[in-house]
Amino acid sequence: MNNNESTALGIIAGSLVGAAVGILFAPYKGSKTRQIIADEAVLAKEKLETELASAKDIIAKTTIDLKDRVVSSTETKQQTLEEQVNALAHDASHKADDVINTLEKKLTELKLKNKKLQKTS
Repeated sequence: MNNNESTALGIIAGSLVGAAVGILFAPYKGSKTRQIIADEAVLAKEKLETELASAKDIIAKTTIDLKDRVVSSTETKQQTLEEQVNALAHDASHKADDVINTLEKKLTELKLKNKKLQKTS
């Protein structure tokens, strides 16, 4: 017999001996043991359902909190962006006024030069 066969035989023999000892020394009859196992399974199921419901509540609250923070952050960034756009528009308006004033001055100067040229001709 090789090592693998010996190991397999040892596992089988140990399992049989363990099962026999378990049956001989069991504190309750089989039907009572099965009932205890069934009751424990029901309790475990109920506990798992309770914990799952609690986890769902935590996830829902966390999701709502995260959504609120994202909305708040987005609103703040939108206000900041609007302020920046308004500031740029304001600056551009002043720059446009400056350009118009400069062009009007140049136009006045050109008109004067044109009048002088027309008088001399």
